[in-house]
Amino acid sequence: MKIAVAIAFILIIGSLGSALFFLMRDKGKSNNTVRALAMRVGLSITLFLLILLGYKLGYIQPTGIRQ
Repeated sequence: MKIAVAIAFILIIGSLGSALFFLMRDKGKSNNTVRALAMRVGLSITLFLLILLGYKLGYIQPTGIRQ
């Protein structure tokens, strides 16, 4: 589960970086930036649902706050 979350974070950061690249290269004239940002939102929602499902199925255990 930790590996899946790490891979999802890397994909989200990569999508955000590609959106920045397209924004700088195209100056907002194409839809590439919008597509990259939409993919980032989709990946973020998928990650949230994956974490929620992992918690419900018992793959993720809450540890609480340690002092």
